[in-house]
Amino acid sequence: MNIQQLEQELLPLMNYATPVILGSVLIEFLLTRHDDKLRYRGRDFWSSVGIGAGSLVINGLLKTGVFAFALFFYELVPWRFPKVWWTWPIAYLLIDFCNYMAHRVAHKQRVWWATHVTHHSSEHLNFTTAFRNSWTQHLKLLFFIPAWASGINPVILFTCYQIDLLYQFWIHTEVIRKMPAWFEFIFVTPSHHRVHHGSNPRFIDKNFGSSLIIWDRLLGTFQEEDEVPVYGLTKPVESYNPVYLNFHVWVEIGRDLRKARSFRQVRETLFGPP
Repeated sequence: MNIQQLEQELLPLMNYATPVILGSVLIEFLLTRHDDKLRYRGRDFWSSVGIGAGSLVINGLLKTGVFAFALFFYELVPWRFPKVWWTWPIAYLLIDFCNYMAHRVAHKQRVWWATHVTHHSSEHLNFTTAFRNSWTQHLKLLFFIPAWASGINPVILFTCYQIDLLYQFWIHTEVIRKMPAWFEFIFVTPSHHRVHHGSNPRFIDKNFGSSLIIWDRLLGTFQEEDEVPVYGLTKPVESYNPVYLNFHVWVEIGRDLRKARSFRQVRETLFGPP
């Protein structure tokens, strides 16, 4: 398989989903426009849109490199999964678990937090918060090497990755309160993800799942929504500027690295807690 073949076979699911996403934003806006707590805020909204637009451009520019990275590890291993129906759930579980681990580490180590902090920068939670994907998030591709090196066809893996990413859109809302109990037990829901975005002490570093909450339940990072979440960072951001929101932690890391006087200080600056 080569990059051109991968691009031809991969369904552009993001393109198909765009009208649904924009329609959902409009419906949420109309439902909450008279609610002072839930309604959209102008500067916050435009920050999310600006960050999302930048992410789309960067995704387009890096697409070929991402495909090449995945194909390198796919061609590296001698085994292959067959293209049968049961490969798909295995692929999805693998992608979702890699997402869980990348997300969890991004909250534990400062250099990875820099690739994720943008997503937590809003003090509100609505569908446009899902647009806040860091412009440096592609560095976390390293966490997906087990998937690319699994021997599963990259078209299947990238399709599952797109589905996993699209799933995360609808969980960024306060309009949907609770899903049925069985659904809440297995899948990530808006209630679970409100906890994740909360800066309440009991909510910090909880509910890392992308579409399956079972990883959090199994690995001790699950937390019910048992109090009202307070959104945003523990240290509030100082600007709505998308460039600032993407790079302020990187700037802080660079400043601290210049002050480092030993390998240990460099290591702690990069891989210590945020």
